[in-house]
Amino acid sequence: MLLKMQANKFNFCALLVACAFPLVIASCSQEPKAEKIVIDNSSPRLDVNGQIIDAHGGCLQFFNGTYYLYGNKFGTNHDDVFLNCPFSVYSSPNLRDWTYVGNLLKGAPNGYYYRPYVVFNPKTKKYVLWYNWYQKLWEGNAGVAMSDSPTGPFVVVNRRAHLSGTSPGDGTLFVDDDGTGYYIYTDIANDYAVRAEKLNADFSDTSGHGSVFIGFGAEAPLMFRRHNLYYILAGTLCAACKEGAEVGVEISSSPLGPYKFAGEINHQSGHDTMQASSDSTLEGDAGSNGPSGYWHPREKKDPFIHAQETWVAKIPAANGDSMYLWMADGWYSTPDGTRGHDFQYWSSPLQFNADGTIQPLKLDPQWVLPAD
Repeated sequence: MLLKMQANKFNFCALLVACAFPLVIASCSQEPKAEKIVIDNSSPRLDVNGQIIDAHGGCLQFFNGTYYLYGNKFGTNHDDVFLNCPFSVYSSPNLRDWTYVGNLLKGAPNGYYYRPYVVFNPKTKKYVLWYNWYQKLWEGNAGVAMSDSPTGPFVVVNRRAHLSGTSPGDGTLFVDDDGTGYYIYTDIANDYAVRAEKLNADFSDTSGHGSVFIGFGAEAPLMFRRHNLYYILAGTLCAACKEGAEVGVEISSSPLGPYKFAGEINHQSGHDTMQASSDSTLEGDAGSNGPSGYWHPREKKDPFIHAQETWVAKIPAANGDSMYLWMADGWYSTPDGTRGHDFQYWSSPLQFNADGTIQPLKLDPQWVLPAD
């Protein structure tokens, strides 16, 4: 990913090369040692056939001992990249050796597609895909598809989820420890407000219950849980911009809130500079009004890492706990101008303070992921 830094910052651009190299294993002595995987952000990742991995704006999941990477497959497109753009899926046993499995969605209606997110429903034993699509720009919809396999094919079961927002933009999925599903998205018609809605039992639609507006003027929202705290991360408006987007953090003890603003983690200063509301209330029903620890975009954007977030991946750790990796796309970053070759940034594990807040992101051209 092409990450541009200020003059007084480490020059990451010098590490980018025209050719891409696969992730490599750290050298070992003659005595057996635990395998270490090097995550390399300085070049595009390759699959086992030497092809650049083309899966953007999606998620990384760990199902039954295997990693799966989902995203848009842009190919050699430069313009209108989301028009009937297929979703791709790759699999890996170790976050190093990636195999392209194929196209994810079967029988998709004509339109603009982006942001595919797949989760497993422990109650129905189905894999569920939610995605954004527009039959006409920018009349947003969220579509739903299901499969018996994490690699599909996924069959559409709901072309238009009945969300509270009349024009849903960027959206992602989250499944809580009790098997309850949630969809987190931007409501374009309401000043790009961030909302979280509880799904029905089979994840085919919303249940009609959700949060108040959690943020305004935001894109690419996502949710995850760590211990007993829930996190919603969302970026300032970016629209696949080259400079990337800042990332605000909201924290709650409940998936539907109330949420409290907890700082900004992708800003040059590394300080909390976004505006939080003084009071945060939640009635718990979709369609309720009122802010809940909200932020607004600033006139000047100054992201530390020049990329737009797409996911926080929960990865098993050797100590039996979990690591959380922040993932983002560096739009318009590849030297050859091919969207399918744009760089992607996978952070080293997020660091949390004692109160649960997240420390600012670090710039890691390469870092080592210990194996289990």
